[in-house]
Amino acid sequence: MTNSRSIWRGTTAALVVFAALGVALVSASAWVTAEPFNPAVLIERLDAFPHAERIESSSSTVRDHEIGLSAMNKRSGDWIFRQTERLDGELARYTWQIVDSFASARVLADLEQRLEAAEDAAQLLFSCNGRACGSAAQWANRVFGERLLYGRADDQRYRVYSVRVNEDRYRLVLYSAARSSDRQYLHIDLLHLTPQPELVVERGAG
Repeated sequence: MTNSRSIWRGTTAALVVFAALGVALVSASAWVTAEPFNPAVLIERLDAFPHAERIESSSSTVRDHEIGLSAMNKRSGDWIFRQTERLDGELARYTWQIVDSFASARVLADLEQRLEAAEDAAQLLFSCNGRACGSAAQWANRVFGERLLYGRADDQRYRVYSVRVNEDRYRLVLYSAARSSDRQYLHIDLLHLTPQPELVVERGAG
C-alpha cells in the first residue's frame, strides 16, 4: 500500500512538472511568433536584465561606417579586416557590464538564440571566437572605441547580423569580452541603414 501511494505521488509530481514545462514552451513559442522581430527589443531586454548594467551609450549619423566581416590581421604593420562593408545610417552603440558572476559570453549566446528564432528577419553574416578574431586590443580601441572591452583574447566573441524589419534594414554587431571573472562586458552596435534610392531607368521614345 505504501509503495502504491509513493508511485502515485511520484506520477502526480511528474505530471505537474511536464505541465509546467508545456506552459513554458508555449510561452516561448508565443514570444517568437506573436511579435514581429525588432532589434530594439534586444536592447530593451538587456536593459531589463538584472545582471546587466549599461555603462555607455551613444548615437550618431555615420557615412561609410566600416563593419568587419572577417577577423583582424596585421599586415605591413597595420591591423586590418580582410573583408568589410561600408554603410551609411544612424549608429547606436551600447556597452553593458555583466555582473553577479554571470558570463558575458553566456548572455551573448542567449541573444544568438533569439536571433536564430527570428531567422526570417535576421541573417548571420560573420562570427568568430577567441584568438581567431584577432587582437582584442584592436577590437576594443579601434573598432568600438571602448577601452573597457579590452580583455582576454581567448574570451572574445564577435557576431554580425543583417536584420530586416518590414522596409527597415539594420546591421547588428555583438561583441562580448572578459577582463576577469568579475569584469565581463557586452557591446552592441545597431546601425539603421539609410534607405537607398531606387534606380529609375528612362526609356527613350522610339
